[in-house]
Amino acid sequence: MRAKRCVRTWLGLLLGMTLTVLGALSPSALARTPATATPAPPGTPEPPGPDPTVPTVARTWPVGLRPMVVRGWGPPATPYGRGHRGVDLAAAPGTAVRAVAPGRVSFADRVAGRGVVSVELSGTGTPPLRTTYGPVRASVKKDDEVTTGEVLGTVEPGGSHCPTSCLHWGLLRGKTYLDPLSLLPPWLLHRGPSRLLPVIGKPS
Repeated sequence: MRAKRCVRTWLGLLLGMTLTVLGALSPSALARTPATATPAPPGTPEPPGPDPTVPTVARTWPVGLRPMVVRGWGPPATPYGRGHRGVDLAAAPGTAVRAVAPGRVSFADRVAGRGVVSVELSGTGTPPLRTTYGPVRASVKKDDEVTTGEVLGTVEPGGSHCPTSCLHWGLLRGKTYLDPLSLLPPWLLHRGPSRLLPVIGKPS
C-alpha cells in the first residue's frame, strides 16, 4: 500500500509540473515551434505524388496484400516515346489477380501472346478510367460485372518483361496513360510496422 501511495504521489507531481510548463507557453509560441524533419540527401529526387485527376477508388492491391513494386511509373515524354506506362508488381505465377475497384470487364483476351484483362471502373467519369492487368490467364470474359477484390484470373508464367515474375498494372483514361498507384488511398500505399500489443487483464 505504501509503495502504491508513493507512485501516485510522484505521478501527481509529474502531471502538475507538465501542466505548469504547458500553461506558461502561449498559443502563439506553440504555433511558432518548428516541426523537425530529417532532410533528404542532396540530389534525392522527389517521389511522385498521387495524380489529383485520379479518384482514390481502389480498396485492394491487384495482387497480394502489399506487393513489392519492381518497377514504378515512368510516363513517356511524348505519346510514342520510351517510358513505363504502368507499374510492375512482384507476383509468382498462379497468383490471383483481383479487381481493385468495381467495374465492367472491357477486354479479356491475348495480346502479342500474353493474356490481358481490362476493367472499366464504375463512377470515374467520361471516358471512364480503365485498369489493365497482364500477363493474366483470365477467368472472366468481356462485359462481366466485377466487384472490388473479385478474381479476374491468375498471373501467367512467362510473358513478363520483368527479371522475375510480375504483374504489369496499368491505368488509362481514353488513350492517356496514368499512374495506377494514384487509385490507392494512403492507408493502402503506406502501412506502418506491425505492433504486438498486450492483452488487457492477461498476465504477460
